[in-house]
Amino acid sequence: QVQLLESGGGSVQSGGSLRLTCEGSGYTYSTDTMAWFRQAPGKEREAVAAIDRDGDTNYADDVKGRFTISRGDSRNTIYLQMDNLKPEDTAVYYCAADGPPLWKWWLRLEYNYWGQGTQVTVSS
Repeated sequence: QVQLLESGGGSVQSGGSLRLTCEGSGYTYSTDTMAWFRQAPGKEREAVAAIDRDGDTNYADDVKGRFTISRGDSRNTIYLQMDNLKPEDTAVYYCAADGPPLWKWWLRLEYNYWGQGTQVTVSS
């Protein structure tokens, strides 16, 4: 059974840092794009960052320079290091796997597996 388990969410003040972890099982994720999405209350789920099997990455414009996506040694684990957090980063963050080529990484419907999400709250 395919599972994606996110962890590392929490509450921080503006300017703080958090590191999210997504551990996958039941699937060979290392061959596909994995990504982080987020959904704030009343808004659609949006792409944050993605990484492909070669380690190439892409980021949403509003997180470039602040967030870093990486893969773990197991290749089925990805991380999202979030620095200089802002109140507008508050959202539920979701891990996604079995995604499209990196050139269309932002297309939510192209990902086949999703985690349950982890809450990130940034206060001003």
